[in-house]
Amino acid sequence: MIQVYHNPRCTKSRECLAFLENSGKKFEIIKYLEEVPTKKELLSILKKLKMQPIELVRKNEAVWKENFKNKNLSDDEIITAMLQFPILIERPIVINGDKAAVARPIENAIAII
Repeated sequence: MIQVYHNPRCTKSRECLAFLENSGKKFEIIKYLEEVPTKKELLSILKKLKMQPIELVRKNEAVWKENFKNKNLSDDEIITAMLQFPILIERPIVINGDKAAVARPIENAIAII
């Protein structure tokens, strides 16, 4: 089943959700700010995205700028930061089996469903 890591306050995330609803495909919504992924889940997502942890970070978030910007962080430290502050995780993320995409733009999600 398709999964979407969703933040209801995010316009791009809501657009992705609307796209999935109109696609007629079954999907599961994961409100990742409330249901924070485990470290194992986040590592799995990164592997499916074929991304390094820093590539999934929302670097314009205040929490990043105030706590982590210009620091030389290891991948593990970046993952820990995203788990501690899930607002740092880029959104929306669409997962379909062993494929995943950050749906910015929405065409990224279209390519995997």
